Amino acid sequence: MVSSQVFHPILAKAASVQLLGKSPAGLYLRLNKWVWERLPSRVRDLYPIRSYGAWLHTLVCLRARREMYFGTFFLRNRPALELMRRLADQKANGSTLRIAVLGCSMGAEVYSILWTIRSARPDLKVLLEGVDISKEILSFAEKGIYSPSTSQSVNASIFERLTETEMVELFNWEGDQAKVKSWLREGITWQLRDAADPELVNILERQDMVVASNFLCHMARADAEKCLGNIAQLVSPGGYLFVSGVDLDVRTKVALDLGWEPVRELIMEIHDGDCSVRADWPWEWWGLEPLNRKRHDWQTRYAAAFRIGSPERR
Repeated sequence: MVSSQVFHPILAKAASVQLLGKSPAGLYLRLNKWVWERLPSRVRDLYPIRSYGAWLHTLVCLRARREMYFGTFFLRNRPALELMRRLADQKANGSTLRIAVLGCSMGAEVYSILWTIRSARPDLKVLLEGVDISKEILSFAEKGIYSPSTSQSVNASIFERLTETEMVELFNWEGDQAKVKSWLREGITWQLRDAADPELVNILERQDMVVASNFLCHMARADAEKCLGNIAQLVSPGGYLFVSGVDLDVRTKVALDLGWEPVRELIMEIHDGDCSVRADWPWEWWGLEPLNRKRHDWQTRYAAAFRIGSPERR
């Protein structure tokens, strides 16, 4: 199949056309959505229909205003957290594990990662750098106090994906206010930094894991490619980069250009692990396309975790 990227100039022009103050592209998409939502799932999974969905998603992206959203959930992608736990389990007893979470936003991802790893490996000394470009959002994350309405922009409770047991293990509760427990807030350094800053690698130590979720999608393609290459420099040789919420063409290109090794474990589970982005394809710009194992590059394209380089010899 010819990539829809080839037709971007044509689609971009079509997306911007106005007739009598209205967008024909908008009407076209609404009609297609009406039909799409009435198709059986087995039909939507057919290769020609998926390919047409990719075309529609390209048009959606060209028309979209990519606003920054701070809505999220605790334990948002459980398979990704499980892979982090398995990788952490390779560390020797009593050793130090360094993690950087870039674009850490309100802190839900930070605390989810720490709860997952520290619950399984209390012997490890986990040091985490929480990095974001917003001083206000970092202050909020550091306080670690949440309520069901914290994530209003996604019209759902930030606690929606937690079990009752997990809500007790993660938080101290006062009414509907939840404060992250002290054992999870230890060992975190909150950094007001830009992930695109080429000096970032000189400011932060090399990390065993670097997590970059759901902010590269807000960047122009060239900027996202440059930023992703910059982020990878933070990873210690033989360490791991987790990157999601990014244009798949951008991630694939950078991964191939820089020789990243996709982590094959749990690829499909992680790809489908965040229902809030999978279910929105192809109708929202942040929607994530279905995994297609017929692609020759499918493991690189759909992997959300990569091993960067080889361990340094000592």
